[in-house]
Amino acid sequence: MKRTIAMTDEERSRIKVIQMAVEKRITQKTAAERLEISERHFRRLLCRYRHHGDAGLVSGHRGKPSNNRMKTSKHQTIVDFMHDPIYKGFGPTLLTEKLEEYKGLTISKETMRQLMIEEKVHKPKVKKQGKVHPQRERRACRGELVQIDGSYHAWLEDRADKACLLLFVDDATSEVLAAEFVNHESYFSYGQLCCRYFRNIGTPTTFYSDRFSVFRVNADNITTTEARTQFGRAMNDLGIELICANSPQAKGRVERANETFQDRLVKELRLQHIDDYDQANAFLPSFLQFYNHKFAVRPRSCRDMHAPLDPHSDLDHIFSIHQSRIISKDLQIQFDKVIYQIITSRPPYALQGRKVTATRNHMGQVAFFLNRLPLQVKPFHRQPKQALIVDSKSVHRPFISTPASDHPWRSYGKHLNGHSIPAPSPD
Repeated sequence: MKRTIAMTDEERSRIKVIQMAVEKRITQKTAAERLEISERHFRRLLCRYRHHGDAGLVSGHRGKPSNNRMKTSKHQTIVDFMHDPIYKGFGPTLLTEKLEEYKGLTISKETMRQLMIEEKVHKPKVKKQGKVHPQRERRACRGELVQIDGSYHAWLEDRADKACLLLFVDDATSEVLAAEFVNHESYFSYGQLCCRYFRNIGTPTTFYSDRFSVFRVNADNITTTEARTQFGRAMNDLGIELICANSPQAKGRVERANETFQDRLVKELRLQHIDDYDQANAFLPSFLQFYNHKFAVRPRSCRDMHAPLDPHSDLDHIFSIHQSRIISKDLQIQFDKVIYQIITSRPPYALQGRKVTATRNHMGQVAFFLNRLPLQVKPFHRQPKQALIVDSKSVHRPFISTPASDHPWRSYGKHLNGHSIPAPSPD
């Protein structure tokens, strides 16, 4: 009777060694060493080979369910859990964590991934050959370099509009030092987050950002424009160095944090049934605590480079819009299309022509400073002009201006042998 024996390569290689031991060409000890098994197990294989031949070397567990297989009830619980609509889009790693958190069941990430593929709720990714970016060594101390960036995303999915999440990530530890949801990535939004960050932790040595217009003047000709932004001016006042990266890969710490937040934070906000960004901002501190505990690393140095905030520093004033203005002869200043009259008892000549600093904070409040001292001003309201009374025939009449008879336009380009030709007489 013919039969087919299925053997693995490892089982086939054992036949040659066992045959040599049967023929007494090598000892059982030598054969066991070649197969990298114990002598006792080799004698067990040798006995099975003598009684059953090659079939005796085939594993007896083949074709049988594993002794370590998952129980049917546990398998069904996990399948029902992953098919819950609230967990739609969860990856194997995050779903494994939530399974342990909500159901108390512990399985490996790979087991979860295989189950999700079987249930067709997860599609394995094909790894693409990406570009090689040389890694930059982390800074040694916390607060030595802080990467900042904003990420626009549908953080609340279809429950609200898109918003921007501002992140401050420490380069030495990958710790998220500050975060906030804002409507737009602007100077005032970064300024308000900086104020809270500086008051709670301190001022870092360096900020590392992209080339967004808040951080860098991107005009081609900076000789006719101011070469420093308002954010750069504020950092200079606080003694913080500002560096702009040439590519997103250069500030990879904050870019990878954005990817993680776009995956995990979106799903956490869904699980918490958060529907507006005020609630999302209130939830952020607890999520940052979890994130930093799970993903932050220890710095090479235990020294913290954050400098304590100078108690004399007025952050609200520093993070206002600062512009220079000149006092007119009538002691007036024009700012944001509004004229302000200076109220003072000093003689006019003491203020005329002086340069002042005009500021506008995030609340829209305007103030003026001369040598860092505030000036007392009041808005000057001009009376609106009355409408002109015109003839009905001239309402839609186009304005036509006729050049004078001796206007240079009349002889433009009329030259002969280097001499201009006189214009014809109007007569």
